[in-house]
Amino acid sequence: MSEAAPVVPQPTRRKPSFPIRDELRDYLRRYRRERELPVTYARLRAFHEVIPLVDDQGQPTLWDTVIYDPGEMAALNEGLKEVYAALKVDGDLSVVRHLYVDRIDFCTFGNSTPFRIRIVNAYNDNQDYFYVKRADASRVYGLELEHLLSPNRLSFLTHGDTLVEEHVAGVPGDIYIRDWLGRRRELKPIRVAKELVKFNERCFVRLLGDMRSYNFVFVVTPDFEEAQLRIRAMDFDQQSYDGRKNFYLPQFFKDNLQLVQFCTRHLRPETASQYRREEHTLMLQRAALASERLGRLLHEMAEDPISPPDKVQRLRAALAEHYQRGEYLRCESMGALIRENLESIRRTIGRPPVPELLPE
Repeated sequence: MSEAAPVVPQPTRRKPSFPIRDELRDYLRRYRRERELPVTYARLRAFHEVIPLVDDQGQPTLWDTVIYDPGEMAALNEGLKEVYAALKVDGDLSVVRHLYVDRIDFCTFGNSTPFRIRIVNAYNDNQDYFYVKRADASRVYGLELEHLLSPNRLSFLTHGDTLVEEHVAGVPGDIYIRDWLGRRRELKPIRVAKELVKFNERCFVRLLGDMRSYNFVFVVTPDFEEAQLRIRAMDFDQQSYDGRKNFYLPQFFKDNLQLVQFCTRHLRPETASQYRREEHTLMLQRAALASERLGRLLHEMAEDPISPPDKVQRLRAALAEHYQRGEYLRCESMGALIRENLESIRRTIGRPPVPELLPE
């Protein structure tokens, strides 16, 4: 990560939503991501009233709490409990009977205009969240690639035009910058900088774009001597759509400038290169462990027009120059570019060839 890096222009138009094709739906069924669900996104849109939601300091948020017809509420709440059970415990309702739906919120910000469901345990008041959104193929690819190529596992389900996602817990990046960065003694600066470098590299290789600070979270885990840290993406709308190479590098967003400066202060270039190499090695290990599943996913992605040809051509030219490999110029899809990225990092560390991920 470099402090002198230019700033990427922000998106000026909302990315279109792409439908889930039958071939991708078959993939989702194969790996039990596609299920019959009692509550759909369209059903949740039938609310009658909204109440602005404020935070603990009384400040407005981007969310509104929605209210439904009294005759619908009981059935809707039971249906949402079933959805939560499908997401968390493979549909076993016997272990969630003590839960109840405490609140349903709606957000008009962003591409997915999601609903956020707050579920509360009646025995101990512990709360959890999940999200119901309009299904978008780009986002589905992003979620699945996160599950396969990152150190994080993700639970999500689809049903027709509905996408259900688990909540990714952590400190939002913009809040971390404001309240935590350089202020928490339990977090060694070198560990923070190391994770920033690794997160930056993961996003670039798997082409996850628009990772501005409010689109990822910091997960802090206390350890016996020092706290551990991991950065997790929580927004996957901009998976493999944009044609600008720097759009897939979090270091180039002005919202992340303080993080870049922090890395520059605490990491030598040689150390940053070491951490990038470590993450490359781990990504190739994950790809090898999930080679059949990843191959099927990238095959469907290669056949899916989730980005216009001009954007694919612009990005492949930039990646060919970045990695100094002309093989990129033969790629006709975003799925093929991700496969080529994995091949590029394999070549830099002398690993055995990457298994063929795009079957004929």
